[in-house]
Amino acid sequence: MKKIILSGLLVLGASFASNAQCTTLTSLNENFDAWKKIDKCWNAESGKSMLYNSEGKITFYSMMSSGERMILSTPKMKAGTYKLTLDISKNSGDASLELFSIGSVSDAKSYVSISKPSAITGTKKSYTINLKNDVHLGFKVLLNGIHQAVYIDNLVLKAGK
Repeated sequence: MKKIILSGLLVLGASFASNAQCTTLTSLNENFDAWKKIDKCWNAESGKSMLYNSEGKITFYSMMSSGERMILSTPKMKAGTYKLTLDISKNSGDASLELFSIGSVSDAKSYVSISKPSAITGTKKSYTINLKNDVHLGFKVLLNGIHQAVYIDNLVLKAGK
């Protein structure tokens, strides 16, 4: 019995240790090229659709579930003003992007919209955002059709003025 309890404590300790490596950041420059799956310090919510890394970019894919809530969240960012740039494209149809500040990825009540949903057109987007607290930055993509995809790459978040 003691071995079982000790094993459980070791697993729990390893879990806390791995999460401790996810520090609060003051900048972010991610091209996703080295990712094999979603990084452990990021969070992906996809419901019945798919949100995954493929070919060096993040793919939001609706499958048969148009309108599904899909959110990719960064590691926690230090409070402050930031300039955000990213490459974003879609394969077809209407799609939009909305940004959120997220206090806790496990608490839906802590998701606060910081931008209005904007149509995904062209290939680049840039924002100036103000984070009032240390929070995760969330990217919510809404796809309005089946077998529709949006791709995010070259995400840069740096301190602004």
